[in-house]
Amino acid sequence: MCPCRDLLDMVASKWTALAIGALEDGPKRFGELKRRLEGVSQKMLTQTLRTLERDGLVTRTVYPSVPLRVEYELTALGRSVTEPLAALRSWAQRNYESVAEARETFDSAEPLGLEPATAR
Repeated sequence: MCPCRDLLDMVASKWTALAIGALEDGPKRFGELKRRLEGVSQKMLTQTLRTLERDGLVTRTVYPSVPLRVEYELTALGRSVTEPLAALRSWAQRNYESVAEARETFDSAEPLGLEPATAR
């Protein structure tokens, strides 16, 4: 197994990629991130941010105020992954319609009595 597989799995995760994208333009509080990442649960966002912090891509800063204020920010390592993720986002935007058409064609095709390739 490739030693970098777990790192690729983490970076390619939907919520990780979206959280990194949301942090590209500067530090954010948890609530800000939750609003920007439509559909993410509080639990999933917490897990994602903890993973990113553990892996050195995000820093978590706690400000001793009332109420307590916590901000998340990309580290230099975290910023270094924004370029490849931006390229992937750009590819997805350019090719979304082609993929949607391919899915529609596949889903509407007459079954030939063959198992799908993923079931073999």
